[in-house]
Amino acid sequence: MSTSTGTRGESVPTVHSAYPADDTAQSAGGIDISALLERGRTLSTPVLRAAVERLAPPMNTVAAYHFGWIDAQGRPSEGDGGKAVRPALALLSAEAAGAAPEVGIPGAVAVELVHNFSLLHDDLMDGDEQRRHRDTVWKVHGPAQAILVGDALFAVANEVLLESGTVEAGRAARRLTTASRKLIDGQAQDISFEHRERVTVEECLEMEGNKTGALLACAVSIGAVLGGADERTADTLEAYGYHLGLAFQAVDDLLGIWGDPVATGKQTWSDLRQRKKSLPVVAALAAGGPASERLGGLLAADAKSSDFDSFSEEEFATRAALIEEAGGREWTSQEARRQHAVAIEALDRVDMPERVRAQLVALADFVVVRKR
Repeated sequence: MSTSTGTRGESVPTVHSAYPADDTAQSAGGIDISALLERGRTLSTPVLRAAVERLAPPMNTVAAYHFGWIDAQGRPSEGDGGKAVRPALALLSAEAAGAAPEVGIPGAVAVELVHNFSLLHDDLMDGDEQRRHRDTVWKVHGPAQAILVGDALFAVANEVLLESGTVEAGRAARRLTTASRKLIDGQAQDISFEHRERVTVEECLEMEGNKTGALLACAVSIGAVLGGADERTADTLEAYGYHLGLAFQAVDDLLGIWGDPVATGKQTWSDLRQRKKSLPVVAALAAGGPASERLGGLLAADAKSSDFDSFSEEEFATRAALIEEAGGREWTSQEARRQHAVAIEALDRVDMPERVRAQLVALADFVVVRKR
């Protein structure tokens, strides 16, 4: 295994040397990752668009803008709709239970709607002006629409999932509701951490497990539940998704400081600008030593600064360099790989077609080897 230790814009942790350190189309096992993601997008998008069309105007067009289907003027667009990892996982989840991938479509759409509900609200709460290389919804359509459309997506997610009226749909809805509550818990924790001088690594991992792990865990179990899987199988698939979510978030935390803005679509040093207590920051502060102590002093002063918003690029670069010097970047890279390994181990406890297992492993590799 290797890690990236260079400057902003370089790749994040690699899982094994045969896997290119980039958003790649092929895994080391020859599995076409792009095809897996495209299948999830292709099968779920028509149902997703139909769900959005249920919303009253102008919420339907605001949501369409958020998903990249139209531009700010309402013209058809081919905007970046995201990686579509969750829909891909939901379809594979159904196959892991021995069902056809199409069985997982309502779950894939429901999870994607909840995920985008959280993005709409998070962008507003965090003050993010850019997502996927475009102005965020609150920036274009105002905070009220961002709140309303997010709420509407959350509501319609449950409609889509429960429409079949089956016992399996009810079981799936319970898992989605629990995951949504944990996601909101995680966002509340994340916001509260911004106002604290110190956060422990354990607290940060708990927050990220809620904010990111819970919904990915749901995505990997919801298709199986719809396909009739028992609770033990669904719970084990959730364990894979939960630890994959922690790996995913660890990589996001690295990209939030050192990611290339051209790839991420966000500002340089974006998490530092928001004073986020992400894993690299928390790990660096917990490490001790001169760099850690200097970083702690700077961040404590930042919290009281009245001109923080006018900080120069050099000031943020100094903080990023101290985080790296204190070991926060390396620790987070290692944590991403550790969580990846735990996720893969969970798959060994599920009886599933070997082809599906290989695809789930390949998607896990993709999650921890990316630039956006």
